[in-house]
Amino acid sequence: MKTLVKLEIIRALRNKKYLFFTVIYPAALFLMIGGTQSGTVKVYGTDLTMAAFYMVAMASFGALTAVLVGQSEMIAKEREKGWVRQLRLTALPGHGYVLGKISSAAILSLPAIVVVFLVAAIVKGVRFDAWQWAALTAAIWAGSLVFAALGVAIGYLVSGDSARPIVMIVYFGLSILGGLWMPTTVYPQWLQNITQWLPTRAYAGLGQAIELGGAPHLKDVAILAVYFVLFAGGAAWLYRKDTLKA
Repeated sequence: MKTLVKLEIIRALRNKKYLFFTVIYPAALFLMIGGTQSGTVKVYGTDLTMAAFYMVAMASFGALTAVLVGQSEMIAKEREKGWVRQLRLTALPGHGYVLGKISSAAILSLPAIVVVFLVAAIVKGVRFDAWQWAALTAAIWAGSLVFAALGVAIGYLVSGDSARPIVMIVYFGLSILGGLWMPTTVYPQWLQNITQWLPTRAYAGLGQAIELGGAPHLKDVAILAVYFVLFAGGAAWLYRKDTLKA
């Protein structure tokens, strides 16, 4: 599994397009959306400034990009090209493959988080205590594991040709509804009642709670834990199903 993780990281770092969309793109979005807001303007319905809100939102969005978008399409194409079938001939067990994919994707999400934080601190003067910066990084990184598992599951659920459009619908749908592009407080109440149970809403909530000086809410942690079990379990089941089909 360690060899697989190393291989996945090396391959991703050689892909300039992948690096642009996972590392540079979220920071650029932060500057275009949150960077134009005054550092004293508060988000409607919260005590967060716009700059702080969009810092967490775009860091989470960048991590989501790293673990979900490229991951799903890559796995779908690997299945069609026979690479996964070749891996089954090695000593790598099925759970090792799934965990390896999730781990490598999560590791690759870390630069996206750090770059957005650096841009927010340098350009917009966002300031937090040292423990908050560390906790924000750890929370957003750990939360990305949920979407890494979703990426693996989607990769085994769709074909190589249909992977990109399906992933983009899931990707932007979860991002917008979950409050990574705008505060969910601006949505009508009926939609807020739905979005509070989405994994992206809980994901964004982790960082927002830390920014306000507290610990992540147990409800958000529980929601993400349930989704991780569902996504990881689904990915493992689809992997075994694909093995029997092969």
